[in-house]
Amino acid sequence: MQEIETILHYKDKIEHGGKETRTLAQEISRDASLAENWQRAQLLYGHQEPAVKMVAVFLCGILAAHMEEALAFLKTEVSQEPDWRVQEILAQAFDRYCADTGYGQALPVIRAWLNDERANARRAVSEGLRIWTSKPYFKDYPQLAIQLLSALKADESEYVRRSAGHALRDISRKHKTLIAEELRTWDTSDKRILFTYKLAGKFVEQQQ
Repeated sequence: MQEIETILHYKDKIEHGGKETRTLAQEISRDASLAENWQRAQLLYGHQEPAVKMVAVFLCGILAAHMEEALAFLKTEVSQEPDWRVQEILAQAFDRYCADTGYGQALPVIRAWLNDERANARRAVSEGLRIWTSKPYFKDYPQLAIQLLSALKADESEYVRRSAGHALRDISRKHKTLIAEELRTWDTSDKRILFTYKLAGKFVEQQQ
């Protein structure tokens, strides 16, 4: 398969987080039907090399706004992949879905993923939409972004809490007052919440 040979040529750059993942997925998706691209994505995802899987995941992100199967595959299958590099692309793929759908229109799916039993699905939303308040819709409704992220403050997964805390910290650069108001409502006697609080409040504390 020619696509695999091309991906492997850029293997090192892809696995180190280069933009080649997105570029190659875009190139593969050109001039092909949804059905053909879906077949390609599944074939690529079955490859043993992480770089090939990563391109397949972003290809699914390109398809997700148009194919329920692709979006479901990202949530139920890709979120189970143990390689952290693949999870980074899952976050990017979810953001691509939201961008194509419209962040406001994607809210029901955003909420569903944030409440999913799979930690990597929850983390894909938190991480993928960073910086949340630079995105259309959330730029106008920063309080909603804060509310959605704050729901993860006591998440059982440290991986998820770390992402949520960093995402809230990002927002605090422009919305310190809103973040400070939210953090005042948190019960920091809970060790999980305290962990997220320390990350989210980094720049707020510097101001005080």
